[in-house]
Amino acid sequence: MTIKISIDCMGGDHGPSVTIPAALSFLKHEPNAELILVGLEDVLRAELKKHHAEAEPRLTILHASEQVTMDDPLEVALRRKKDSSMRVAIEQVKEGKASACVSAGNTAALMAVSRYVLKTMPGVDRPAICSILPNQKDGPTYVLDLGANVDCEPHHLHQFAIMGSVLCQASEGIERPSIGLLNVGTEDIKGNEVVKATAELLKADHARGKLNFHGNVEGNDIFKGTADVVVCDGFVGNVTLKAIEGLARFMKTVLTTEFKRNPITMLGALIARTALKHIGQRLNPARYNGAGLLGLRGLVFKSHGGAEAEAYEWAIRRAYDAAKNDVQEHLSALIAELMPQEEPTTEPRDTHDPVQQDRRHGQLPA
Repeated sequence: MTIKISIDCMGGDHGPSVTIPAALSFLKHEPNAELILVGLEDVLRAELKKHHAEAEPRLTILHASEQVTMDDPLEVALRRKKDSSMRVAIEQVKEGKASACVSAGNTAALMAVSRYVLKTMPGVDRPAICSILPNQKDGPTYVLDLGANVDCEPHHLHQFAIMGSVLCQASEGIERPSIGLLNVGTEDIKGNEVVKATAELLKADHARGKLNFHGNVEGNDIFKGTADVVVCDGFVGNVTLKAIEGLARFMKTVLTTEFKRNPITMLGALIARTALKHIGQRLNPARYNGAGLLGLRGLVFKSHGGAEAEAYEWAIRRAYDAAKNDVQEHLSALIAELMPQEEPTTEPRDTHDPVQQDRRHGQLPA
C-alpha cells in the first residue's frame, strides 16, 4: 500500500537544502512511499534540479507562498501566515491527502497550528511531544512530554502516560509497555504534589489492568531501559533532552580531542576504529530524530530544527512507520478505551484558539 507523507520543506534552520536531499534519500529506501513537498515552488524545483530529480514520479510539489520562521510568534504563524508551508502541509493530513506530516519548523508554532487545524482527540486536553532515546537494552525508551506543556496537572500527565503507552505498543509491538514516572527518587514519598497525585492515578490503572505502571524512575533509568515509556511534564522533559544533547556533543568533542592528542593515542584510535565506529552508530543522535505530536486527530512529526539530511530522513521514516502501523487508529481506539470518561479539568477543550489557551497557561504574554 502506498503511503503519502507531506513535508514542510521550508521549515527548520536549513530549509530545502536539507529537506529535499532527505526526501530523495528516503524514497530510494522506501518504494511504497510518496511525498508531497510543500513550499515555495521555484525554490523547491531549483533544489530538485541540483539533484537531477525534477522528474521523480513519487514527488509532488505543492506551492505555499509563506514560511514560518524559527522566531515567529505564535500569533504570526497561526493568524497571519495562513498560506505557510507548515500550515499547508498539516492541512494535507486534515484533508486525507497525506497520512502524516513532517516539519522541522518552530516547535511552538507547529504545535499551535497543528492543534488549530487538526484539533485534539476526544478526551485529550493537551497534545504532547514524544520521542525515543537509546537504552542499554538496545531498544528505545519513549519519553514525553518534551516541551509542549511546561505546566501540567496530574490528569495531563495521566493522559501523556496513556498516549505514550499506546504509541509504544503500536510501534514496538509490546503488549503492555511499562510506564515510569520521572521523579527525583523511586520512593513513593519523593516528588512534588503533581507527581505524587499522578502516581496514584497510574497505580489505579495498573490495579485495574489497564496500564502497566512500573512506578517512579530517575533520569538514569531512561538509558537503563527500566521502563518502556517515561512520563514527565514538558519543562522537565525539555531540560532533560537538551542536557542529553549537550552531553553527547561534549563526549564526542572530548573523545576526538583525546584520540588526536599524540601519536600513541592516535594509534589507539586506529586499533579501536571498529569499536568506535559501532559506538558512533549506536549513539548517533540522528537515528533518534523525529518526535510525534500525540493527541491530535492526525499524525504530525517534529524534526529537530538544526537537523542535517540524515537526521531529517529519520524523522520522515518515523512518520512513515507510524502511518504504516496504523498508529493513529490504535491511538484513537485505545485512548477511547483507557481515557477516563470525566477529567477534572477547569480549562476549555481544544475547540478554541490555541494562542488564547497558551496565554491562559502562562506560556504567552497577554
